[in-house]
Amino acid sequence: MPSFKKLVISFLPPFLAGFLGSVFTFPAIPGWYEGLNKPSFSPPNFIFGPVWTLLYFLMGVSFYLVLSSKNKDKKESYFVFALQVVFNTLWSFAFFGLRSPLLGALVIIILWFLIVLMIIKFYRLNKLAGLLNLPYLAWVSFATILNLSVYALN
Repeated sequence: MPSFKKLVISFLPPFLAGFLGSVFTFPAIPGWYEGLNKPSFSPPNFIFGPVWTLLYFLMGVSFYLVLSSKNKDKKESYFVFALQVVFNTLWSFAFFGLRSPLLGALVIIILWFLIVLMIIKFYRLNKLAGLLNLPYLAWVSFATILNLSVYALN
C-alpha cells in the first residue's frame, strides 16, 4: 500500500515547479514569446502543457520509487532531484520571466546535466525510477536545441 506522505512528497516538488514556472511563462507568451523568431521545428504552444504535465507526473513516480527504495544511501539522490527541480523552475524565470534566451540557455544546459546525474543516481537505486526520466531528458534535450535556436535567431 503506497504511503500517502511519500506520494505527497514525491509529487509536490515537480508540480510546484510546473506551477511556479507557469507564473513566469503564461504572461510572456502572448506578447514577447509570440514576437520572437523561432525555428521551423518549434512545436505549437498547446503541446507544451500536456508534455510537461506528463513529465512532472513521471518525475513524481520516479521519486516515489526512490523514496520507497530499501537502499539507505539516498541522500545524494534527494539532493540532485531537488536541485534539478530548482533549475527546472529557474529556466522558466530566466527565459520567460527575464525574457532572456541567453540566460535560459545557460540554465537549461545545467538542468540537462542535472537530469543525467539524477537518472544515473535513481537507476542505481531503482532501475524503473531512472528509466522513467528518459522522456524528461529527451524533452529537455529538444528544449535546449530550441532555446539555443531562439537565442541565435533573435
